[in-house]
Amino acid sequence: MNRRNNIYVEITYLLLLGASFGAVLVLGIIVASVIFNSEHYLSVALLDHYNEGVLMGEIFHRFSYWIYGLCVAVAAYEVLEYRALRRDGIAQIAALVIIGTSLMFSGVYAPRILEMQALGVEATMSDAFDALHKASELDFKILALALGILFFRRVMLLRVLKR
Repeated sequence: MNRRNNIYVEITYLLLLGASFGAVLVLGIIVASVIFNSEHYLSVALLDHYNEGVLMGEIFHRFSYWIYGLCVAVAAYEVLEYRALRRDGIAQIAALVIIGTSLMFSGVYAPRILEMQALGVEATMSDAFDALHKASELDFKILALALGILFFRRVMLLRVLKR
């Protein structure tokens, strides 16, 4: 692929990384905050904490489809860069972290949380659920950090190639 066509692939990849980074931040900071504090925004408390969690679980379940697509795109792009001998250690590590945390979140944490929620309120009050939830939050934060690093690293590498 010539350099002119490749720039469109690179821009699309950067848009995907940026959109994913933004989505992770919005879901983690804004959506979760609003969902779990719904009583502050509604005239009456319509949902208890358990039902707020069910809503948030469904949001993350649907977001998992985006995350799986992100994994495929990151893996494909970074493998192509590696094969084209455009190797960068920081980008490779960030990409591996993105793939690992994405698969853990979408393939392990989100489904397991939904399974426990399906068992009822008592299951979500357990120490096991609390530990699983805290681990998923940490995983999501690491994913956000890795997305930010990969995005900025790829922008930096584009600037170097331009010169």
